[in-house]
Amino acid sequence: MKKVLFVLVLFMAALVVNAQTQDTTKQVKPTITVVKLADLPVAITDNVAKDYAGFNIKDATLTNTDNVLTYNVVLVNKIATETATETLVYDKDGKFVKKLPPPPKIN
Repeated sequence: MKKVLFVLVLFMAALVVNAQTQDTTKQVKPTITVVKLADLPVAITDNVAKDYAGFNIKDATLTNTDNVLTYNVVLVNKIATETATETLVYDKDGKFVKKLPPPPKIN
């Protein structure tokens, strides 16, 4: 009986020690840099001119997340009484990645 109790205590101690290990992974905040329109890759400006005729580039940022560079480009198009806004994501080479959904409207 003592042996069983001793093994049970050792097992519980191992569980407690194992449960106390800490997560050592760090979450790195992305760095965001404003990019001048003249400094955007030509591939991005060509894509906007071709696929988003009537839109103008409002601003652009370069985001570095875990050494992955992406450009976020905000486009605006003033239509009659409303302003249409699109946010596009491009990779470091200027290739289109995705279009972000519009932010929710606040009433």
